[in-house]
Amino acid sequence: MVTRVNPPSLDRTSPPAPPGPPPGAGPRPVPALSEGVRVRVLRLVYGDPRAAAELVARLTERQAAGLDPLPAEPADLAPETLRAHRREVRALPDGTRLVLLLAAADQYPVATHAFLRAVAAARLDTRSLDAAESAGIAYATVGGVGFRDAWTRIAAYETAAPADRRDAHRLLARVLHGAAETPRRSWHRGAGALGPSARLAAELTAAADRARAAGDPALSGALAERAAELCTDPGERSRLLAHAAADAWHRGDGDRSRALAARTDADALTGILALRTGHAGEAFDALLAGAARAAGARPAPGNPPPGRSGTTTAPSVTPSALSRESREFGESRESGEAAGSASSSTAPVTHLLARAAEAAVYTGDLRRCREATLVAAQAGVDPPGVLGGIAAAVDGRYEDARDLLEATAGRCGPGGDPTLLLHAGIAALMLGDHTRAATATVRAAAGARARGVTAAVSQAMEFRAYADFWTGRPRAAEAAALDALRQAYATGQDNGACHLQAALAMFAALTGDEDLCRERAAAARSYALAHALGLPAALAQWALAFLDLGSGRFDAAAARLRALAASGPGHGHRAIRHLATPHYVEAAVRTGETRVARVAHADYDRWARAVDSPDDLALSARSRALLTPGADAVEHYRTALRLHAEGARAFERARTELLFGSALRRLRRRTEARDRLHSALEAFESFGAPHCAESARAELRALGAPAAPTRGDRSPTAHLTAQQLLVARMAADGATNREIAARLALSPRTIDHHLRGVFTRLGIRSRIELVRLLADADDG
Repeated sequence: MVTRVNPPSLDRTSPPAPPGPPPGAGPRPVPALSEGVRVRVLRLVYGDPRAAAELVARLTERQAAGLDPLPAEPADLAPETLRAHRREVRALPDGTRLVLLLAAADQYPVATHAFLRAVAAARLDTRSLDAAESAGIAYATVGGVGFRDAWTRIAAYETAAPADRRDAHRLLARVLHGAAETPRRSWHRGAGALGPSARLAAELTAAADRARAAGDPALSGALAERAAELCTDPGERSRLLAHAAADAWHRGDGDRSRALAARTDADALTGILALRTGHAGEAFDALLAGAARAAGARPAPGNPPPGRSGTTTAPSVTPSALSRESREFGESRESGEAAGSASSSTAPVTHLLARAAEAAVYTGDLRRCREATLVAAQAGVDPPGVLGGIAAAVDGRYEDARDLLEATAGRCGPGGDPTLLLHAGIAALMLGDHTRAATATVRAAAGARARGVTAAVSQAMEFRAYADFWTGRPRAAEAAALDALRQAYATGQDNGACHLQAALAMFAALTGDEDLCRERAAAARSYALAHALGLPAALAQWALAFLDLGSGRFDAAAARLRALAASGPGHGHRAIRHLATPHYVEAAVRTGETRVARVAHADYDRWARAVDSPDDLALSARSRALLTPGADAVEHYRTALRLHAEGARAFERARTELLFGSALRRLRRRTEARDRLHSALEAFESFGAPHCAESARAELRALGAPAAPTRGDRSPTAHLTAQQLLVARMAADGATNREIAARLALSPRTIDHHLRGVFTRLGIRSRIELVRLLADADDG
């Protein structure tokens, strides 16, 4: 049906709303919401706070925790809210309700822009809209009718009799004549059908395919769902629902996608969804088993079968079904072509193996990539994306890993497939090429937006954050990560949101915001450990260690990084442990634990030499300098700075200058020490890293040299972090601490902490002064 949140095919199959409490039992307790569910609830009810409260009270515990999809039908979302709007519509004259019905049918979920033509064809009297305008329900616009809100539009449609709804759709179908309007004409023809029709189902399916090819997943999903309702073949209906689930995922409706996928037999599709919102280990098992079935592969004697006991069993999906599923996620054909050897028959295998590789990256169980490369070999395809490079690195074949990752990172040209670009970005990060990683991930996000694949945007931004952070753009990285976090929650990608929370914890560690760092890290680790997400769990642990390191708590930093090295899959991550090695060496040397630090550095140096990354080689040289006593360390520091000049990790260059300046001070080389420390101080101030800046000032004081004055800035807001500036602007717009907390997925206590920090940095005492200062800054 046109103005329902979802088409009418779900009326008889959606789970019923949870029953209310029995008489005398008292009000039903309101469940505690997970952060992602809170965002999606507001989205589902169009931001209406009363409807949101009504929906929250009706959620099951599993829905409140994000384990089950949220309700879809208006009657399940907020029946009392909808009932009140229906009463208002029923009070209008018959002629007014008829015009409102036609306008509503023309607007949602498929906007067809045919209202005025339909009015002319039926010779309807639009003066009847005066009654709706007088009642404050709707009003005439240049293009047709504007409704007071989404609930009014839904009520205008649902108060009409079924026969009147069908007539409205048939009228709209008759006036849609242009070639470009064919999919929308098919939509109205399907919505006006009396019952199942193989002919109409075929027409809608063809229209959905055209809309999908044109990059309009909202339209293709609506058409596919209606086609499934009219379809008489159970197998074809399941296929159409799988199409619709993929379309819903692409347009960012994760709850809808999960609900539709549950009504199909497409287990590999379920695995793809689990990758972003479920248990990452189970997602890997389902995807790998699906790829093995699609390839007709069998585990070789003596090798473990794809999947692990105790998790997801091998799905019963045929190769043809998997091929259709992979095409629905819009990337298998191009991924196969770019891989160089994947034909149309192996493209589904390539696609599923690429997703399995992503699942392995998220779990941190990188050894499982060996299983995936075995399936690739049995299928006769090259391991896609980062899969082969990771498998080689896990086996210690660093030169082979470098070559494979370099081939993947090289596929970062403009206009490419988002999945290929994402893998190119991950490969570039592993190679230490942060400039190319930033390019690939930005292009992945742009490509996803251009194709209407909203869900892929936030995933690309997850990995862009690493590149922005290390290349000296922490504020830009934090702002981008905050935006991606909101998008991840809104689209039902809680696993991605967890990864972004961990990245934001790292940004907070850099700026010295201890409370925020600990809150972000705790939230990330709590969710990550429950979903086997070793990547964000390890990143959050590293953030806490980095906070300790910047604050001079070297024992605590070393202990955290030792624990990170000892953590297994789902709790830690080999790649994060490797990236954190230079920080571990620094903390270990400060605490006298040089034996283990030398072993860790040796492996890091071997990788740095294999990939020949200037940044990694610079950090290896810095670590060697820290491990070398006395004046012999000086040349290693000089080598590190020379290599830093060829790389892009500006923040780590500043840390190297700080450590070198400290070593020079102890060697009584005062002039060069002063220059190095001043350079480090200036860099840390530009990055907004006060703890590191204070370390540089302390070294300058010990040297007996004055610290360089803080550079002036005409805009006082330049002294705020991206998070503080965002909170400040929301507060200046009139939002309460609780409202800001809900929108940013933080606690009200943290928002209060942020505002106190804002007031301190800006030298003000009230929100009135904040409003005035921000207004002056914007005017300036």
